[in-house]
Amino acid sequence: MRHLARMTAPHWLALYGTLVAAWVAVWLMAAPVEWGTALRDLCLTPGAALGPGGALAMWLIMSAAMMLPTALPAFATHDDIADSQGTGGGARLVAGYGLVWVGFSALAAVAQMALGHLGVAREAWLAPVLLTLAGAYQFSALKDACLSKCRQPLTFFMGHWSEGPLRMGLRLGAVCLGCCWALMALGLIGGAMSLGFMALATALMVLEKLSRGVLVPRAIGLGCLVGAGFLIGGMT
Repeated sequence: MRHLARMTAPHWLALYGTLVAAWVAVWLMAAPVEWGTALRDLCLTPGAALGPGGALAMWLIMSAAMMLPTALPAFATHDDIADSQGTGGGARLVAGYGLVWVGFSALAAVAQMALGHLGVAREAWLAPVLLTLAGAYQFSALKDACLSKCRQPLTFFMGHWSEGPLRMGLRLGAVCLGCCWALMALGLIGGAMSLGFMALATALMVLEKLSRGVLVPRAIGLGCLVGAGFLIGGMT
């Protein structure tokens, strides 16, 4: 009963609502109807066509849809500790985490707007460059360090509990960003509001956080590098 009551707390209901709304928005973009196709085409055109507000909204939806599922175990772990100590703070934790991804979404929207002005020319180099970057990052020490913290939320929270929930949320968001930013950035090369890309990327990010060892992140990195090589080969 205690767990049921916790999961119906306002911040959990807000999380569920945001997650469902984000994926519904993505699904509507993929709907095989005329207005759905028009919206999808709009989101996949150069960022300048959307305007700053539209680009930001798109990346906020993507961040919510893709990153919240990967963070739910950490949020639940925090609430377990808070319950055992008779404290709260879950809403502030989530708020801190969300602020980090709002910042990422703003930067991604700016990048999309800037790249939109490059027009067709961006397709010749952007895809292999981002795939190479994402693939190489999967083998980096920073990726391993951030992923290790994401995989051990209990250790993470116990090490930073004295900082309070808001600062822990900011720190958790930064760690999560350090783990996933490169894969998220692939949305700039055609995955923006794409149901297939977002579902695959979300599944991969959840899998690597739930797994152990380096097999999954390295396999993802290798896949990105192979894709980059294929694209480069087709350009020569």
